[in-house]
Amino acid sequence: MLGMLFNDKECRELDYVLRKELDEMLLDLSDQRLDQDIRSAIAKRYNTIFRMYARFAPSKELSKYARRTRVQAKP
Repeated sequence: MLGMLFNDKECRELDYVLRKELDEMLLDLSDQRLDQDIRSAIAKRYNTIFRMYARFAPSKELSKYARRTRVQAKP
């Protein structure tokens, strides 16, 4: 397991960067012109960054970035 120590300013900067990245990926995921493979890769990256953001974001802020996922039954 890896850990990092941040001061208050660095924590705010990381918060800002992650929020902007999540916003950009949400915009890309809503673009129907993108190929399904690309959208799938963006969705995987979104989940990773969302989990990073969820570690220190307040729940009110976190709810803005929660995505609805479809559960598909395996045949």
